[in-house]
Amino acid sequence: MAKGRIVVNDVLCKGCALCTTVCPKQVIQMDMVRLTPKGYHPAALVDSEGACTGCAICAVICPDAAITVYRWVAHKAPALAGTS
Repeated sequence: MAKGRIVVNDVLCKGCALCTTVCPKQVIQMDMVRLTPKGYHPAALVDSEGACTGCAICAVICPDAAITVYRWVAHKAPALAGTS
């Protein structure tokens, strides 16, 4: 199961592909079918196996702040009172 997900803002993405080079799981690729409003091919998450960890390296390196990272955190159930 994926631990994270990214969303690329097509209005901000200029298709520099820096995010594709730093992704440790290699789940970001340039979308060669779509174009942004400015005429660039945007980055896109291609994570059919749920490999994205939500590490946010892509968002840190993005010069246009076009990537938002979402992470899922597993929560432990609280212990019931009087049990150990």
